[in-house]
Amino acid sequence: MTPLYLKGGRVVCPATGHDAVANVLLADRVVIGIGDAPPPADAEVVECAGRVVAPGLIDCGVFRAEPKACHAGGITRIVLMPDQQPPLDDPALVAFTQAMGKPGVWVHPLVAATRGLAGHELAEIGLAREAGAVGVATGRGAIPSTAVMHRLLSYARAFDMVVVTHAEDAALTHGAVATEGDYATRLGLPAAPAFAESLAIMRDLRLAEATGARLHIRQVTTGEGLALVRAARARGVRVTAGITPAHWLLNETAQAGFRSFARLSPPLRDDGDRRAVAAGLADGTISIIASGHDPRSQEGKRLPYADAEPGMAGAETLLALALSLVREGALGLREVLGMMTAQPAALFGLPGGSLSPGSPADLMVFDEAAPWRIDGSRFAGAGNTPFDGLPVAGRVHLTIKGGEAVWRI
Repeated sequence: MTPLYLKGGRVVCPATGHDAVANVLLADRVVIGIGDAPPPADAEVVECAGRVVAPGLIDCGVFRAEPKACHAGGITRIVLMPDQQPPLDDPALVAFTQAMGKPGVWVHPLVAATRGLAGHELAEIGLAREAGAVGVATGRGAIPSTAVMHRLLSYARAFDMVVVTHAEDAALTHGAVATEGDYATRLGLPAAPAFAESLAIMRDLRLAEATGARLHIRQVTTGEGLALVRAARARGVRVTAGITPAHWLLNETAQAGFRSFARLSPPLRDDGDRRAVAAGLADGTISIIASGHDPRSQEGKRLPYADAEPGMAGAETLLALALSLVREGALGLREVLGMMTAQPAALFGLPGGSLSPGSPADLMVFDEAAPWRIDGSRFAGAGNTPFDGLPVAGRVHLTIKGGEAVWRI
């Protein structure tokens, strides 16, 4: 394999703290080093002046593995949710899924918490871990039974596996497609109160505290929910929180005109909660930014709002939307990149997310200031996005996976 020499870019590595103009040498599928040494005679030299060189993104909580979409977004690893056909509730399915993305993207599956994701009988979590599962997930919904959730957390604690949860009380949100309030009332949409999230979070935090398990709440979208996470963390509960760009950039008004591309789960909140999420990112309560990549078919989205399937394509827009935090001055570039590289790697025990010598040669090169307009019709993968038409900045020019260039513009 031809060595790659990335020359003269701003090299940002949140895992090591490096942030300076330098050269990066890749060979034999690993990072050889960062510095000023000249390139080897046999290396391909890539000019990176004026661009950022960083670890490839690790996207947590993806529902569909789309290598081309990942490449366009600078994503080299995905943590795949168990909501597949069939659900990933068997060690053999986990092993098969781990291999399915190669050679395009590294796939790290989460095992389903319960058989068929039905919320009743626990799956073979220990055997799935041996087969390659990097964590356990309840899927698109929460586990209704407190007893089952307690058993899950106790069992996962024995294997030190992180449990990824969806924070909504199913009894309150059944049939709802929006957040309860004046806006949903004016649109005539079936809605659930925002505190359906905090009720679920409160229960799961108490169970995690009792069992000592590691808990990751995939999306915390309300101020009340974030306050509970802060308080639990102060008590020593091993909990982390994640978010997707839609819940700090959009509020419930994005549903205007019954735009089914804005039909998400959890639903969009009012602007007070949106601002609370932005504050949670700034103060570190939220430590993981993910795309929430859950593209649906045209048939599933182009329906009346209440009938449309929740979900959005997010892989290709993840970096550009996350960079809005840098442009607004809420966080620095190294901090934002860390939420999509080093911190997901640490949470799930993954290789990658670093440019230290010997790390996997998974990188991206991007222009932080390059302007473009989101156009779902031009996506490499599925294109149903609530951000269609939005002007953004930050464009991936090169994605390297395993030492090979898989995306160039």
